[in-house]
Amino acid sequence: MKYHLQKLKNGLRIVTAPLHDTKVVTVLIMFKVGSRYEAKNINGVSHFLEHLFFKGTKNRPTTLEISQTLDSVGADYNAFTSKEWTGYYIKLEHQKLELALDMLSDMLFNSLFEPKEIERERGVIIEEINMYEDNPMATVEERLERLLYGNNPLGRAIAGPKPTIKKITRQQILKYRQSHYHAGNTVIAVAGKLNAQSTGLIKKYFGGNKFKKQQEQAYEKVSVKQSAPQLNLKYKKTEQSHLAFGWAAYPIGHEKLEALQLASVILGGNMSSRLFISIRERKGLCYLIRSSITPYQDIGNLVIQAGIDKKRIKPAIEAILKEVDLLRDKGVSEEELRKAKDFMKGKLVLQLEDSEEIANWLVQRILFNEKNLTPEEKIKRLEKITTQDILRVANEVFRPDTMNLAIIGPFREHAEFKKLLHF
Repeated sequence: MKYHLQKLKNGLRIVTAPLHDTKVVTVLIMFKVGSRYEAKNINGVSHFLEHLFFKGTKNRPTTLEISQTLDSVGADYNAFTSKEWTGYYIKLEHQKLELALDMLSDMLFNSLFEPKEIERERGVIIEEINMYEDNPMATVEERLERLLYGNNPLGRAIAGPKPTIKKITRQQILKYRQSHYHAGNTVIAVAGKLNAQSTGLIKKYFGGNKFKKQQEQAYEKVSVKQSAPQLNLKYKKTEQSHLAFGWAAYPIGHEKLEALQLASVILGGNMSSRLFISIRERKGLCYLIRSSITPYQDIGNLVIQAGIDKKRIKPAIEAILKEVDLLRDKGVSEEELRKAKDFMKGKLVLQLEDSEEIANWLVQRILFNEKNLTPEEKIKRLEKITTQDILRVANEVFRPDTMNLAIIGPFREHAEFKKLLHF
């Protein structure tokens, strides 16, 4: 992957990635801020603010004017908020690059934050939270992270609780924006079909005094001191139970992260993984089962999530933990490791066929100062992993005393599930 990274005088980092076999371009602007940077009394403000940037600017006073302008050229556009970053992107025909830059800079520098729009969007966000809470498959992992990270902001919901959303004021929103939306906290990526004028256009809309440099805001680091398994059981009348096992793991950029990612693939990363074959195909206990890794700046987690037949959830828990214990005890074969490496490389190649994904790949690594910026560097690190590396990380991470389990389903017997948390 070819790219060019530069830092402007105001502290803004710009990365451009030219692609020749395409007629589109993606502009992605990402800020190093998310729900873990919020005080408890404004939990959800990052997500709230993300919504409000689409509600009208000085140049385009209404939501309709923003959407009509982008829809008229067939653009894809959206925004997203996580626990550690917030991003806004526009993907469109390469000849319309300046429109994308103009639109994003207009939203960033000229948004109105009209009181009536804030009140209207408050209701939209509450309905979004309601929709999310009605989906156990989506919320079980959130409950798991509460177990893992406790009272730390990393354990809170990205969208925030409804009572807090109802109370957040316009003044709090604007103050939060002022503190976190600044040049030193931002990376802009432009990926796709570029020309000689592309970098100049980026500087035109985001350089100079428009975007001021400020000190980066600190976040509260996580300190996990777990010495016994933990359980979070939520009663909900459902036809299918949903569970998520989780263990604290490695942060972004950790030297053992690739080994754990490969272990996760072998355990539950695809349809030929151990959990999928054992729990779904052979035992018929579930429809969905998967393993995934989420690294943060100072910590991470490995999660096993499943949608389970509510009548057979206990044997399913036992079967899942048996597979985890087997990985800890016996490790993996050379053949399994080779297939996992090929799987990850193949997925990476497919993912980075798209200008949007390339922009996202580069921005996240620059934002968090990762060393392996290119896919080629990532693949080299993967290739160095041995079966012994997999065994070591499995024994470091999959400890019975640091196990966490969240369950949503028609159950109340907390003690009965707690008895199952061992291997």
